[in-house]
Amino acid sequence: MASVSFHIANLLEKMTSSDKDFRFMATNDLMTELQKDSIKLDDDSERKVVKMLLKLLEDKNGEVQNLAVKCLGPLVNKVKDVQVETIVDTLCSNMLSDKEQLRDISSIGLKTVISELAPTSTALAASICQKITGRLTNAISKQEDVPVQLEALDILSDLLSRFGSLLVKFHSSIQHALLPQLASPRLAVRKRAIIAIAHLVMSCNNSLFTELLEFLLTELARNQSTSTTRTYIQCLGGITRQAGHRIGEHLEKIMPLIIKYSRQDDDELREFCIQAFESFVRRCPKDVSLHINTIISICLQYLVYDPNYNYDDEELGDSMDMDDDDEDGGGASDEYSDDDDMSWKVRRASAKCLAAIISTRHEMLRDFYATVSPALIQRFKEREENVKADIFFAYITLLKQTKPTVVQDPDAMELEEGPVMQLTSQVPNIVKSMHKLLKDRSVKTRQGCFSLLSELVQVLPGALKDHVSVIIPGVQFSLGDRNSSSNIKIDTLSFVNVLLVTHCPVVFHQHVDALVPPIVAAIGDPFYKIASEALLVTQQLVKVIRPLDLKLDFDFRPYLVNIYQSTLARLTATDIDQEVKERAIACMAQIICNMGDSLGTELSVCLPIFLERLKNEITRLTAVKSVTLIAASPLQINLTPILRECVPILASFLRKNHRALRLSTLQCLDVLVKNYGQSMSPSMIDEVMKELSSLISENDLHVSQLSLALLTSICQSSPTSVSGVMKDILPQILVLIRSPLLQGSPLQAMMEFFQALVVSGNSGVGFRELFQMLSKPVYTPDASIHLHKQAFHSIAKCIAALAFRCPKQCNAVVIQFISDVKSPTATDNIRLLCLLTLGEIGKHIDLSETPELQGVILDSFSSPNEEVKSAASYALGNVSVGNLPKLLPFVLQEIERQPKRQYLLLHSLKEIISCQSVNSNAVEVLRPNMQPVWELLMKNCECLEEGTRNVVAECLGKLTLINPVELLPKLKSYLTKNSSMTRSTVISAIKFTISDQPQAIDPLLRQNMGSFLESLRDEDLNVRRVALVAFNSAAHNKPSLIRDLLQSVLPHLYRETKVRKELIREVEMGPFKHTVDDGLDIRKAAFECMYTLLDSSLDRLDIFEFLKHVEDGLNDHYDIKMLTYLMLVRLADLCPSAVLQHLDEIVEPLRVTCTTKVKANSVKQEFEKQDELKRSAMRAVAALLQIPDADKSTLMNEFLSQIKMNPELTGMFESIQRDTTMTTSETSLMDIS
Repeated sequence: MASVSFHIANLLEKMTSSDKDFRFMATNDLMTELQKDSIKLDDDSERKVVKMLLKLLEDKNGEVQNLAVKCLGPLVNKVKDVQVETIVDTLCSNMLSDKEQLRDISSIGLKTVISELAPTSTALAASICQKITGRLTNAISKQEDVPVQLEALDILSDLLSRFGSLLVKFHSSIQHALLPQLASPRLAVRKRAIIAIAHLVMSCNNSLFTELLEFLLTELARNQSTSTTRTYIQCLGGITRQAGHRIGEHLEKIMPLIIKYSRQDDDELREFCIQAFESFVRRCPKDVSLHINTIISICLQYLVYDPNYNYDDEELGDSMDMDDDDEDGGGASDEYSDDDDMSWKVRRASAKCLAAIISTRHEMLRDFYATVSPALIQRFKEREENVKADIFFAYITLLKQTKPTVVQDPDAMELEEGPVMQLTSQVPNIVKSMHKLLKDRSVKTRQGCFSLLSELVQVLPGALKDHVSVIIPGVQFSLGDRNSSSNIKIDTLSFVNVLLVTHCPVVFHQHVDALVPPIVAAIGDPFYKIASEALLVTQQLVKVIRPLDLKLDFDFRPYLVNIYQSTLARLTATDIDQEVKERAIACMAQIICNMGDSLGTELSVCLPIFLERLKNEITRLTAVKSVTLIAASPLQINLTPILRECVPILASFLRKNHRALRLSTLQCLDVLVKNYGQSMSPSMIDEVMKELSSLISENDLHVSQLSLALLTSICQSSPTSVSGVMKDILPQILVLIRSPLLQGSPLQAMMEFFQALVVSGNSGVGFRELFQMLSKPVYTPDASIHLHKQAFHSIAKCIAALAFRCPKQCNAVVIQFISDVKSPTATDNIRLLCLLTLGEIGKHIDLSETPELQGVILDSFSSPNEEVKSAASYALGNVSVGNLPKLLPFVLQEIERQPKRQYLLLHSLKEIISCQSVNSNAVEVLRPNMQPVWELLMKNCECLEEGTRNVVAECLGKLTLINPVELLPKLKSYLTKNSSMTRSTVISAIKFTISDQPQAIDPLLRQNMGSFLESLRDEDLNVRRVALVAFNSAAHNKPSLIRDLLQSVLPHLYRETKVRKELIREVEMGPFKHTVDDGLDIRKAAFECMYTLLDSSLDRLDIFEFLKHVEDGLNDHYDIKMLTYLMLVRLADLCPSAVLQHLDEIVEPLRVTCTTKVKANSVKQEFEKQDELKRSAMRAVAALLQIPDADKSTLMNEFLSQIKMNPELTGMFESIQRDTTMTTSETSLMDIS
C-alpha cells in the first residue's frame, strides 16, 4: 500500500508541472495504474487523485484534458462513494460553465461516469443518479443556451437507459421537463428529447405513461403546426420502438390520427407516419392486426410516389433496346437529381414498412404474393440507389418467408393457389425487371440483384432454367468489368455457385463457353477471397460439365485444359491463403474424379501433390477428403503410384486426437480397400490394422462403426490379411458387443463384419469358434461383468448373422438352443439368449418344421422371469414370420384361447405385423390374413388392462399402414362406439400411423385428421388425453397433418391446460390425507403439445394467446412448471418482443418459485425437486435477460436484486449463466466436419 501511495504521489506532483508533456505522461501513467485490478488507494490518495483529475479537466492543453476525462472511468470503481459524489458534483457544476471547452469535457466526463457505474452497486448508483437528475432537469427546462441543453439531454438519455428504474421518484419531473422541448425551435433539441422520452417510458409507471400519450394525442389532434406534428409522430415511433408492449392498448386512438396525417401533402410528415407504422408492426404485432391492410395499402401507394420523374421514357427506351445499356445504365439518377426532392425518403420508408409486415405476418403470404409482390417487382426500376436496396431487401424477406413452407412442409404445399405456385408464375417478371439492372453501373444495385436471385433459386430450385441466357451476360459483366469491386465479384461468384447447385446440368451446357473464361480468370485473381470463391464455383462447374450420374453427349474436353491449368497453378503455390489452398485441393480432386480419364500424363503431375498436402498438418483433412473423392470415382482413376506412400500416412492419422480427421481417414481407407484392395500389399494392410483396435469402443460409436466397416472391407478384399484380427481387434469387438449403447447402424456394421470374417477362411475364426466367443459371456459368465438387456439382443443378432452365412451349421445351432431352453440347469440368461437368437434366425429361415420349437417357446411364457417371457414373445413373433401361412393362424388361435397370455401373444403379433410391413412382397404374404387379424384386434380394444390396449393400438396402427385405403375408414368408424376404451384405443392407433418419413397413408391421414381430433371434445378424460398424445405425435413428426386444423383445435388444447377443481380429490392414507389430481396427466399432455408446436408450427400460433396459457402453467404442478420453463427459454429466443410485453406477468411466478423454501421436516426428494425447479426457473430467467430491454423491467430488476442478496441463489444463477455462455461458445466452435 505504501509503495502505491508513494508512486501515486510522484505522479500527482508531476501533474502540477508547467511542462505540458510532463503533465501528459504523468496522467497517462496514472491511467495505467488505475486500470490494474490490484490497485488499492488509501483515503488520502483517493482525495488527492480526484482533486487533481478534476483540476486537469480545466488544463490548457486539450490532450491532457482528454486523458484526465478517460481516467474518470476506471477511477469511479476504485474510490469510495463520497469521492464519486464529489466528481459528479464538480462535473455538473462545470456543465453550466461559460467556457465551452470545459462544458464539453465535463459532459464527456459525466457520460463516462454513468457508463462505468456498476449496476450491482445499487445504492451508489441511486445516489449519483438522483444528484445528477435534478441538475439535468433544471438545465433542460431553464437553460437558454442550446449546447448546454443538448448535452444535458444526451446525459439524461444515458442515465435513463442504464438506471431508469432507480429514478422512479424523478420520472414525473423529468417528463415535465422533456415535453416542452418537443416544441423547441431547434430540431436537434427535439430529436434528443424524443430519445430521452423513449428511454423514460421503459421504466416509468402506467399513469405517467398514459399522461404522456394523452399529451401527444391531444397535441396531434390540435395540429398547431406541421413541424411539431412531425415531432409528435416521431416521438410516438420512438416510444413504440423502446416500449411497444406498453403502447399496444392505446393503438386504437393513435392509428386514425397517423393514417390521417399520412395522407397530407408533406413528404417529411408522410415519412415519419410510415416509420411509425413500421414500429407498430414490429413492436405491437397483435394490436396492429386490424390495421395491417390499411398500412399495406398506404405503403403500396407511396412505394410508387415519385412526382419528379417520368419512368415511361425509360421503359420506352428499354423496349427499343434492352441490351444497349452499358453506357447509360446508371445515368438516370444523375440526370434527375433534385436536392429539394424528399419523395425518395417516403418510398424508402414504405419499402421498409412492407419488409416489416412481410417478416411478421407469415399467415398473409398468399395475399402478399397477390398484391405486394407484383408492386415490389414493378419498383425494381427505382432510380434512387438506397430506395432500390430497401425494395430488394423487402422482396428477399418475402422469399425467406416462403422458404419454411417449402422446407418444413413438403407434403402441405398448396399447389394451385399456394405461395410457391404464385412465386413460380412471377419468376418471368422478376427476371425481366432484373435484366438491365444486372449491367447497372451501380455496384450496390448489382449486389442486390444477385442476393435476390440467390434467395430465389434456394426457395425455388430450378426457377431460372428458362432464363439462364438472360442472366449470364450480367454475370460476365460483373466478373469482367475492370471497375468492379472485389465485393461484387465475390457476390457474383457466390450466386453462380448457388445457380449451378440448384439447376440441372443440361441447362448450362449451351452457356459453358460464356461461363468458363471469367471463372477461370477469377481463379488467378490476386485477392484470396475471389480466388477461393472461384475455386468453389469451378468445383461445381466440373460436376455440371461432366455429371457422372447422367449420360450426356456434351463434349467437356475443350474446357478441361483451361480449368485444370488454372487450378493446378493454385494447387502448386505454397505462398497462398489457407482457404485458397483447401479449395484448390478440393477443386482438383473434383476435376480428377469427374474428368480424370482424359487427363492422361497430367495425373502423374498432380497426384503426388496430394501426397504433399497429406503430409502438411494444415491441409491434411481436406487432402484426406479429396483422396476419398478420387478413390470413389466410377472412372477408376489409377492411384497405384501414390498408394504405397499414401496408406501409411493415412494409417498414422488414426492415432491423431482429431475426431474429424479420424472419421474422414476411416472413410477414405474403406473406399481405398474396396476399390484398390488388390493393389495394396499385406504390409500396408497390417499398418492399418494395427491402429484399429484402439478405435473400437463405446466411447465413440460412429468411429467404431466406420472401423468395423473398414475391417469388413479388408476381410472381403484381402481375407489372408485378417489373421491378426484374433489377437488385438476381436477382444475389443467382444467388449463392444456387451455395450448397452450398441444398436442401429453400429450393430449392423458389427453383424456384417462377423459375416465377412466367418467366410474369410482363416483359422480360429470359423463358425464354431466365433459362436463360442459370442456366447461365452452368457454360458460361462464372469461375476465382475453385468450384461445389459441390450447385450443379449446384440449377441443374438450376431449369432443369427453367422448362422445365415453358414447354413450348414444353422440347424445344429437351433437344436442346441431348443435343448438349452428346455434344460432345467440352464440359467435365465441362457434361456433369454437362446430365445432371442431363435427369433432372429426364424425371421429369415423357416423353422416351422423344427421339432418342439413351438412348445418350448410357449412353455417359456410361463417363466417367472419377465425378461424371458418377453424374449419368448419376441421369438414366437419372429419365428412366425418365417412361415406365416402356417404359424399366424396358430398365434391368433392362442390369443383367443389363452387370455392370461394375451399381452405376450399380442406382442408376438406386433412383431409379425412390423416385420411384414417392410416391403411389398412381405405385405402380400400377410394380406390374406388381414381380416382375421383385424377382427381379433378389435375384440381386444375393450380389454381392462391399459398395457394390453396399448399393444392392440400399436398393432392396429401398423396394420393400417399396410392397407390404409381400406383400414383407415374402418378405424374412423369406431370413433362413434359407446365404449370409451375402444375410442381411446383407436385414437392411440392413429399415433402409430404417423412417422417422420413419407408414407402412403399421409394424404388419407390429412383428409381424416380433423375427424380423429374431434376426440378432443370427448366427454371421457382418458380419450381426450390420448387424443392430445396423438396430436403431439403429428405435430412433432408430420406438422403438415395438423397445421391447417390449428384454428379449430387450439381452443380445445388450451382448455385442457386449466386446473379443474372437480378433478381434484382427497385420499385418506392411514392418518394422512393425500391430494390426487386426476387432471394432471391431461394437462401435462396439453403443455407437451404446446412445447412441440413452438418447433413445428410457430407461424400458425397467436403467440399472445399462447403466452397466457404458458403463464397459467408457471403456477401449476412441478412437472408442468418444468415444461413451461423450457417453453420460456424457447420463446425468449423465437418471439422476444411478444415475451417482453408479458415480462411482468412471467417474472412474478418465477420469483415465487426461486424464493420458496421447503419445510424443514420434508424428505430428501422434496429438497432435490425444489432445487431442480429453482435451477430450471433460473435458466428461464437467464434466457429472458437475453431479450433486448428485458433488464429495463422494474419487476425483473427487483427480482435480480433479490437473487444478489441471497448467496445460494447468486451462486446458482452465476453457475447457470456460465453454463449458458459455455454452451453458446461451444455451439459456435462445434466441429461439424
